[in-house]
Amino acid sequence: MTSTLKQKTATGFFWGGISNGIQQLFAAVFGIYMARILNQEDYGLVAMLAIFTAVASIIINSGFSIALTNKKDADHHDYNAVFWFTFFVGLFLYIILYFAAPLIAKFYEEPALVDLSRFLFLSFFFGGIGTASYSVLFKKMMVKQQAIIDIVALFTALSIGIIAAIKGYAYWALAIQIVIHLSLASLLRFIVAPWKPTFQFKFDPIKSMLSFTSKMFITNLFVQINNHFLSVIIGKIFNKEQLGVYTQGQKWANMGSQLTGGMINYIVQPVLVQINNDRERQIGVVRKMIRFGAFVSFPLMLGLAFVGEEFIVIAITEKWLSSVPFLQLFCIWSAFSYLLSLFTNIVYAHGKSDIYMKITILTGLAQLVAVLCFYPLGLFWMVAAFVGISLAALPVWQRYVYQLIGLRLRDILKDILPYLGITLACLLIAWIATSHIQNIYLLLASKITISAILYIFVMKISRSVIFSESMEFLANFIWRK
Repeated sequence: MTSTLKQKTATGFFWGGISNGIQQLFAAVFGIYMARILNQEDYGLVAMLAIFTAVASIIINSGFSIALTNKKDADHHDYNAVFWFTFFVGLFLYIILYFAAPLIAKFYEEPALVDLSRFLFLSFFFGGIGTASYSVLFKKMMVKQQAIIDIVALFTALSIGIIAAIKGYAYWALAIQIVIHLSLASLLRFIVAPWKPTFQFKFDPIKSMLSFTSKMFITNLFVQINNHFLSVIIGKIFNKEQLGVYTQGQKWANMGSQLTGGMINYIVQPVLVQINNDRERQIGVVRKMIRFGAFVSFPLMLGLAFVGEEFIVIAITEKWLSSVPFLQLFCIWSAFSYLLSLFTNIVYAHGKSDIYMKITILTGLAQLVAVLCFYPLGLFWMVAAFVGISLAALPVWQRYVYQLIGLRLRDILKDILPYLGITLACLLIAWIATSHIQNIYLLLASKITISAILYIFVMKISRSVIFSESMEFLANFIWRK
């Protein structure tokens, strides 16, 4: 069983990495082209609606996918109840927001938001229908199938969005991408999942999940409000152009962080649920994930911050240069955010939704206060305060994780500091070595090449176990093919 679980975990990480890697590559290539066609106002208009779509999605899901994963004896009736619950709640919410569209447009003083929001809000309805099917794939650790679905849905949506942008649909192209992506992903999960709903409208299983999901609902509601209230403030107090600039910087950092965080979210919770009663084994699994995350996340995200200015100017032109500071701020947070993904999955696996709710609400309130305090200093310092609170919350999460599985802070520091130190040293050497280069294309290529070669060289001579195991697994997979 140990060998099987270890193989499933390794395979899950591999396919999670393949999926997220390809998705971020597609998103980067198409995103570069899209950003060159569209302007700040287009991105700002769509960003104004993000909080409504996110909150509606949370209301529909209400933590049921996590509850189904944790329920070891979940059967057809459980999945069927969740499917029809999300269907009817999603339909009800869409009708409400459809008629609320004029009020949203009036709040932002943007008439174009009436029709745009009515179309964009279809995304949370179709996305919510796929909750039960997603839970089946997730619980059965069908990572390869999930990866293929995610890649196909994203590529299709990005392609159609690009065509719409070329034909002059402006902000509608972004909305079309979002709706097609979520709708197609739900449809494919429905087709692939080894479970199908039946016309039995029995919601008794929902009641048994409410004690867990009610806390998850409140928590995730705060998570989405935390993630998007800055967009509301910027869109209302500043303007849609500045919101577009902020969104662009955040987007590129988030794309990078999804590579590591996405791999963890693909596999961690179902793995931990299987070894829930073995504390020592859990610590071993989690510490290995921490080292793997540090091995990937630090060079990727801090490296992106290092080349941020050159990347933005070359990729999406100087019109987006003002987004660089926001990109760098979110890259710093994203370098460590995989720890938050890991900590929250540990809390999920132990069914402690009350802990998740408590920390999330306190963090969100602290962020709101910090943003309001730093508002007079300008947009950059508002965002810096927001990111600072996110980083400061990590030790709080660790304290609760210690109570659950005994994972000590000094062990976490022991696992991540070598990778952080090596990454910073490599970037410093690369910065010194390239400081005389004037050509921006040569500068970007030199920074990436020098820092990457140095990092791999140090990993090899230091005999990093994570590096060796990653290369060995990759080689074995390719050789088998």
